[in-house]
Amino acid sequence: MKQTWLPSLKTKNPQEGFELAIKLAQKGVEYTQPSEAIRNKLRPKYSRNANSLIHASEVIAIHFQTVARANNYWQRR
Repeated sequence: MKQTWLPSLKTKNPQEGFELAIKLAQKGVEYTQPSEAIRNKLRPKYSRNANSLIHASEVIAIHFQTVARANNYWQRR
C-alpha cells in the first residue's frame, strides 16, 4: 500500500496551489517510472530539451487548473 501524501486539494492561496500542482506533476512521474535510478539517468536529456520543458509546464498548468477549481478559485477574491 502506498503512503498517503495527498490529503486534500484545498490550499490557503494560489501560491500554495501552484506548489501543489508542481508536486502532482512530480508524483505523476514517480508513479509512471518508479525507478529513481532510471529517472536520474533520463533527467539530463529532458532537462535540456525545450519541448520537454514546455510539456512539463503544460502538465503543471493542467494540475493548477484542477487545484484552482477545487479551491473555488480561492473564493473568487
